[in-house]
Amino acid sequence: MATGAPIRMNMSRPRMSTDLHILTLTQWLSPAFPVGAFAYSHGVEVAIQNGVVTSSDSLRDWLRGVLRFGSGGNDCILLRAAYASDDLQLVNDTALAFAASSERLLETRLQGAAFAKTAAAIWGGEARDLCYPVAIGAAAARAGIDVDLTARMYLQAFASNLVSAAVRAVPLGQTEGQAVLAALTPDCIEIAQNTRDGTLDDLHSTAFLSDIASMTHETLQPRIFRS
Repeated sequence: MATGAPIRMNMSRPRMSTDLHILTLTQWLSPAFPVGAFAYSHGVEVAIQNGVVTSSDSLRDWLRGVLRFGSGGNDCILLRAAYASDDLQLVNDTALAFAASSERLLETRLQGAAFAKTAAAIWGGEARDLCYPVAIGAAAARAGIDVDLTARMYLQAFASNLVSAAVRAVPLGQTEGQAVLAALTPDCIEIAQNTRDGTLDDLHSTAFLSDIASMTHETLQPRIFRS
């Protein structure tokens, strides 16, 4: 998808991580931050009900595909674009266009709006209705938090939430779930690194089974999660 000129980087923003920045990111991406992430499985619930995800190994493989070839990498690009851009509306419109299903659209819009509202109330800024990775990137830029650190921690939090969904729905033991998350940590680091020079023109997805699972979830009954 062509979107014109690459997002212009603002190199004047500070990039050094501090303890305050690290702890702020930890707070933003914590399950306790009121974005309702626990209510979404990103299609994992369908993969479980279809017998595709049945164990820690199959969960790890599924999530690795989502991170590397689907929403994970795209969210990282969108987060970085929002961090660097003077045109958040363009970045957000692109994020909306890349949502693969109505539930994915709902997921990113509601979480983003909830995050922006709480972040604005505490750290300042405008509570705009932005998609979740766009809202995170914009808030990190305002706070002067290193974008590379933000991208890595965002991906780990994204994976952590889907692991938590699988622990409840497969079900898996807590130790198995944490082992899956630990196994995916190098992927989060690598994906964040690989998207460092990405632009909106680099958005793509070949995680087709994940996208189809998200579409199928719209009519899944019974179900636990909103996506």
